[in-house]
Amino acid sequence: MSVVQEVSHDGMTVQININGRFDFRLSQEFRNAYRQIPDHQGITFHVDLRNTDYIDSSALGMMLLLREYAKCRGGSVTINSPSEQIEKLLKVANFEQLFVIN
Repeated sequence: MSVVQEVSHDGMTVQININGRFDFRLSQEFRNAYRQIPDHQGITFHVDLRNTDYIDSSALGMMLLLREYAKCRGGSVTINSPSEQIEKLLKVANFEQLFVIN
């Protein structure tokens, strides 16, 4: 379980890769992945779930907090590469209405 963050050279795009289980144990690490970025208007966050094998309700809550954080800065959040199982969960939670899911 880990969170790996990558920031573009201009600081306007942040990719957050979730490896393994995305649950409450990653809450502080996930929060740090975006809160330690200098504030930029219009910043875009990409949450990459390609290496995520499990997600729970606390992870959904963490993504909603990230969405609010980005929205307050004129930015957005995209969820990338969820497995079929995780994508079904995101759809049940109506996340496709709140996030772009690729």
